[in-house]
Formats: sequence, C-alpha cells, structure tokens
Amino acid sequence: MNLISKYASLVKFSHTIFAMPFALISFTYAIKTAPESLSQSNPYWWATLLVQVVLCMVFARNVAMGFNRWADRKIDAQNPRTASREIPAGKISPRAALWFVGINAVLFIIVAATINWLTAALSPVALGVIMAYSYCKRFTSMAHLVLGLSLAIAPVGAYIAVRGEFALEPCILALLVLTWCGSFDIIYALQDQEFDRKNGLHSIPAKFSTRTALGISTGLHVISIATLVWYASFLPQNWLTWTGAALFAAIIVAEHILVTPTRQRNIGIAFGTLNGLASTTLALFFIASILLA
Repeated sequence: MNLISKYASLVKFSHTIFAMPFALISFTYAIKTAPESLSQSNPYWWATLLVQVVLCMVFARNVAMGFNRWADRKIDAQNPRTASREIPAGKISPRAALWFVGINAVLFIIVAATINWLTAALSPVALGVIMAYSYCKRFTSMAHLVLGLSLAIAPVGAYIAVRGEFALEPCILALLVLTWCGSFDIIYALQDQEFDRKNGLHSIPAKFSTRTALGISTGLHVISIATLVWYASFLPQNWLTWTGAALFAAIIVAEHILVTPTRQRNIGIAFGTLNGLASTTLALFFIASILLA
C-alpha cells in the first residue's frame, strides 16, 4: 500500500460522497439565483470558485477523519472491528496522522481565505466543529447529531462561497443533512453497541435498546424527508425535482427495511452503499432541475 492510498484509507476518502453532493446542490442553487451583475464581466466566473469549494471540502474532510482517527486510536485498538485501522495497526504513526491533520487544516483556511471575507472568518469555526465531534462520544449520546452538524456545514459553506452571505435555503438543506447523517450514524453505531457499553462510551444504541435506537433513527429520517420536501419547494417545480426527492426518500425507507432490531447483517450496505446512492441520486436530479429550468 503506497503512501497516498494509506492516507486515503485513513480518512475514508470514499465517504466524501456523503456531504459533497449537498455542497454541489447548494453551490448550483447559489449560482443560478445569483444577481446578474456577478456574471456580466465573465460568464465562467463560477469555475474557479467551484475548484475552491471542492478543495475546501476535501481538506475539511481530511481534517475531520484524520483527527478522529488520531483521537480514537486507543479506543480503536481495543475494538476488534476497528483494530485494523491505519493507526492502531501501525500503518501510519500517530505523529504522522497529526501532521496530516495540521497540514490539511492550514490548507483549508488558506483556500477559504481566498474566497471571501465570510468564508475566511468562518473557516476556524468550521474546523472547531468538525474536530470537536471526535470527543463527543466520551460524554454525550448526541454525538450522532454533532457528526450530522459537521456534514451540514458543507451546503451552507458552498452557498456562502458564492454569495458571501447566509440565506434560508442552504440552512434548510443543512437541516436535511444533519438529520439524515445523524440517523444513519445511529444505524452504523449498532455495530459497537456492546463495546461502547462496556467501555463507557456514549451513543444512542449504547444508551437505549436496539429497537428504541432504530426508532430514533426512523424519527430523524422522517424529519429529513419533511425537510427535503421543504427545500424542494424552493427549486424549479418539475419532474426532475420531485423524482429526485422521491428516490432519495425511497432509499432512506430501504435502509430501515434492510436493518431491523432482529436483522443487522446489512448495516454495511445500508450505511455505505445506500447513503452514497441517496446523496448522489439527489444531487444529479436536483442539479439537473436547477440548470435546466
């Protein structure tokens, strides 16, 4: 395994697909609803900005996962499910992982500072939130929602990168991401339910029964779908918008069909495959709807 693949595995780079599609939806919406004055001098003014946003997403993701793996290295070493991760397995040293986090944090702040004053000012705040998550499960069962908040920063940040201001629409999309991510993280945490209980770690599955944890997950997903409909009401009202919303909702329902209190062998499929499919599908339909309107 070469160095790049080691670090890509450390941060689970493939999981970028969870937040990136929502950032791209928000970015596209911001571009299409921007004042005409922004495009009068250069019709392709958004291209450089898109590169900056994607870079910020990648650097932030690297910080979040790299720091999480560093902070959890001792816990991961004790858990049979996570003992093979890069740091406890000795593939990457804790010192090297921390250097990786520091370099990506600096790059994130630098790129954010080149966009506008608000992204520059908020970049340390964003880093604080995504790094704080790593310690939440040591004292609160609400860690799942903090993870959701970490991902929810993406659509708001992408909108601010374009418009230099807050708005209702990206905040609605952020609420969707927060509840959607918090819900599927509860499902994912079922794998460590007994380990967390024995080691004093906090999670919804560790605090409650499996049935109750899945009930809370379902409740959060209901909020996600309601928020999805709310956000879709701001988009062009065509078949692309509502087909995308329907498919996203159907995939969420499929997660709860695959994972039940008595059947948990499909957690990997529900967590990784279905959520990646849900975010990508929604982005394809929503972005197409916005661009073709």
